Amino acid sequence: MSQQGALLVMVAVAVVLLALLVWGWSRRVRRDRGLTAPRGDIPAGAASTAVFSGLYVATTKHAEPLERLAIAGLGFRSKADLTVTDAGVAIDLTGQPRVFLPVSRLVGVAQATVAIDRVVEPDGLARIEWRIDDDTIVDSYFRPQDASARALADAVAAILTPTTTGHDA
Repeated sequence: MSQQGALLVMVAVAVVLLALLVWGWSRRVRRDRGLTAPRGDIPAGAASTAVFSGLYVATTKHAEPLERLAIAGLGFRSKADLTVTDAGVAIDLTGQPRVFLPVSRLVGVAQATVAIDRVVEPDGLARIEWRIDDDTIVDSYFRPQDASARALADAVAAILTPTTTGHDA
């Protein structure tokens, strides 16, 4: 096979792979189109208890850290700022509207090691479990930059109550 023939084969394979990626992502977007993150500002009068900068990794199905959800504004990894308040958690992702998770939607918080394509040292990620609707719980993963995942998890756990979570935080 000539060099030009080999190049054409490689280009054709690359085009097919890209087409499959686009097809797969579009199916995922269609599957998740009914899921929307709660957008909005921090309520007036809410007291900020902690602020964390870092990396937003992904939002996945609850207890399925390798099943990414294509939720508008939360579909891709991004730099993030999290503000923990007594009213809930505000998530500011680069180039996206603020997502505010009121305490009533928070289910739990923990540390994790794996999420989608991110594997870190043991317990290097913070996982916030929250209700996206009445029936669906999702997990959002964060990698704090200047603090530990434990500090982020503890800050969120401090605003959880057994009456809002339904189980221990």
